[in-house]
Amino acid sequence: MAARRDALFVFVWSRAAIWVGALLALFTFLPNGDPRSIHRDDPTLIHDLGRFTDVWARWDSVWFIRIAQHGYDVAAGAPAFYPLYPALVAVAGRLCGGHYVLGGLIVSMAATAASFVLLARLAERLVGPEAASRSVLLLAVFPMSLFLQAVYSESVFLLAAIAAFLAAERGQFARAGVWAGASLLARPTGVAVLLGIAVLAWRSPQRLRAAGSTLLALPVFALFPLWLWHDTGHPFSFLHVEQLWHRRTATLGPLGGVWEAAHATWAGILQLSIGSNTHWYWVPVSPDRAATINIEAMLYFIVFVFLGVVAWRKLGAAYGVMALVAVIAPTAAPTHAYPLLSMPRFGLGAFPIFIALALLCRTARITHAVVGASAVLLGVATVQWALWQWVS
Repeated sequence: MAARRDALFVFVWSRAAIWVGALLALFTFLPNGDPRSIHRDDPTLIHDLGRFTDVWARWDSVWFIRIAQHGYDVAAGAPAFYPLYPALVAVAGRLCGGHYVLGGLIVSMAATAASFVLLARLAERLVGPEAASRSVLLLAVFPMSLFLQAVYSESVFLLAAIAAFLAAERGQFARAGVWAGASLLARPTGVAVLLGIAVLAWRSPQRLRAAGSTLLALPVFALFPLWLWHDTGHPFSFLHVEQLWHRRTATLGPLGGVWEAAHATWAGILQLSIGSNTHWYWVPVSPDRAATINIEAMLYFIVFVFLGVVAWRKLGAAYGVMALVAVIAPTAAPTHAYPLLSMPRFGLGAFPIFIALALLCRTARITHAVVGASAVLLGVATVQWALWQWVS
């Protein structure tokens, strides 16, 4: 019970601190905002109640709100954004009198609060109350945790993923299957959730019944192609729409994507150590920035994989499978300039890595070091976000 109260306390102060930081960045550094934001901004969609709320609508928020208002026939690239979050925003926005940014914030904040509480419950069951509290804290200060209160789908995915595992741990596999289906409706990496609870079901005393119950995820996910069929006439357009976002399937799948990322990382090291804007090693546009992004993404990927292995060893195969699939699967669809595009953000939904990290933070000194470093990076990312700089 104490871990759950702590989770709500962490939710309140962490979200408040990030919100204040974003507003300070926006008002203090406004003249230095990204000039390209004019091409990303859409005042008809994400200018709502003023900058206090609108600061949390950036980049993909435009797509989520557009889908919430008009459905999937708005543009060819819309099916890249899975339907659960925009559907909830559609409901919340209409209940808020047509204020869809406000509706998106309500959905994100409610889902995040519930995620923190459920993570505390699940981690307490797995590793005890102290490590459970650390897990929530480490998630709250994770550098990409700003997306949990943005008009993005990460909060809803995280809630569905944790709820699915908590239900499976309690032996409620039908409920776990429904939650896994919800995670599939939130993000494509929901397949990692389904695989994870399938492992738990296989180890259940009633193996076949449990495994069959988890398959409820499939009819739940079927709502997505049905929606696309209704709106566009193309029920499976989500399978190839990523090409419009400059992603492609690597020849060797994840292995090919990781190889490209390793190449980009080495080129980035050369660029930052001996290169310049007139002698580039990877891409000719903003080569120093591209080098930094690619190195950062590779470092996050290495940490995520390491923590996924720790989760496998400490928490069991189900949690290791979920974490590793969630971070490795996206490498099968790299982009040319940034093979591990958005990798730091993808780790946000792989919740077992935060429990694994909590187990590694066995002393107060280690915990303080990790929390301090994460908080600094979170501050940098929040400033970037507020100024329409691309974050992840």
